[in-house]
Amino acid sequence: MAPLDYPVLVMLGPAPGTRSSLASVVDTYRGHGLFGRWPIEYVATHGAGAPLKQAGYPLKAAARLAAMLVKHRRLALHVHTAAQASFWRDACYMEAALAARCPFIVHFHGGGFDRFFDASGVAGQPLVRHLLEHAARVIVPSQRMATRLHSVSPAVRAIFLPTPVAVAPVQESARPNLILFLGRLHADKGIFDLLDALSQLRAAVPDVRLVCAGEGERKAVARYAEGLGIADAVKFTGWVGPSGKRALLESAAVYALPSYAEGMPVTLLEAMAAGVPVVASAVGGIPEVVVDGTSGFLAAPGDITTLERLLRKLLLDRQLAARVGAAGRATVQARFAPEHALAKLEQLYTELGLAHTGIKPSPWPASQAG
Repeated sequence: MAPLDYPVLVMLGPAPGTRSSLASVVDTYRGHGLFGRWPIEYVATHGAGAPLKQAGYPLKAAARLAAMLVKHRRLALHVHTAAQASFWRDACYMEAALAARCPFIVHFHGGGFDRFFDASGVAGQPLVRHLLEHAARVIVPSQRMATRLHSVSPAVRAIFLPTPVAVAPVQESARPNLILFLGRLHADKGIFDLLDALSQLRAAVPDVRLVCAGEGERKAVARYAEGLGIADAVKFTGWVGPSGKRALLESAAVYALPSYAEGMPVTLLEAMAAGVPVVASAVGGIPEVVVDGTSGFLAAPGDITTLERLLRKLLLDRQLAARVGAAGRATVQARFAPEHALAKLEQLYTELGLAHTGIKPSPWPASQAG
C-alpha cells in the first residue's frame, strides 16, 4: 500500500467510564499519550446508562462520523469491536468507510470468534468475511486468533498487537490465603468450577477465601456456593475500578481464571503484571503468555481436580508462588508494557499513511462523557 496522508483518524469505541476491558485498553492509550501524538478524534459508539441514553450512542456516532467525512473527506478509521453482537453494531461504520474509500482498522478485543462466526450462519458469514477482507488491518489479541482469521480468508490482513498493560512496582507483603477472580460471573468463565475446586481445597487450606470481582449472575453463583457449604468463604465485590482492582491484586495470593473461552484476557495480564501467580485455562491466547509451571499454571477447562491441585500448590508453597509471580510479571513487562504495545500500534498508523498534521485531538468529548 502506497503511503497516503490522512488528516485525521477517527477512533470508535466505548464511552469513557464504560465497565469493560475494552474501555480500560482505550483509557491506557489515552493515559500514555497516544491521542496527543496523533490526530485522533474519538467517537463513542456505546456506553453505560439508561436505555434511552444507550440507544442514542449509535445515532450520535453515525452523525459525527458523517460530519467528519464531509469535512475531511480523507480520513482513516480505527474501530474497536468484539466477536459478538457488537460486531454487527460496528459493521455500519466499516461499511461507511468502504463507501467513502477510507482505510479502516478492525480491532478485536476478547475471544469467542469461532462461536461468533459459526453462529453467523450462511447469511452472516459472507458479510463478516467481506468486511475483514477489506479492512486495511485486523488487529487481534493473540497469534491463535490471527491464524484463525487467516483460515477464514487468506486475504484477511490479521496481525497480533499486544494489549497494553501497565506494570507498577510490586508491594512486598505477607498475603492471606486469598484467591482472586476478576471477570464476568458466568459459567463460561469457569466460576462454578472454581467454587467446586474451592470446596475441595478447604480440607488442605481451611482459611482459604475467594473474592469474586465482577458483574453477572451473582445470585446464581451465591446460591451455588451456599449449596456447597462454602458461602462464608466467598465474597462478592461487584465491578471494581482501577484503584479497587489494584488493592485486590495487592492482597491476593493467587489469581484464578478457569475460563472456557478467551482471547487474551486483560485481567490475567494485570494479575501477572502485579506479580500475582496465575492459574488459568489453556484456551485462546492464554498459552501464548503463560508458560505452564514457569510464569503460571494451566489446566484444561472443566478439570476441577487439576484446578484444585494447582491452587493448593501455590497457596502452600509461597516460595514457588513468588517465583511464578515474578516470572509472570517479567513476561508482561517484556511483551505488554505500554511502551512496547503502543510502539507497534503507532508503527501501523505510519504504515497506513496517517499524517501528523497538527490537528488538535479531542479524545474525550465532553458531550459524550459517561
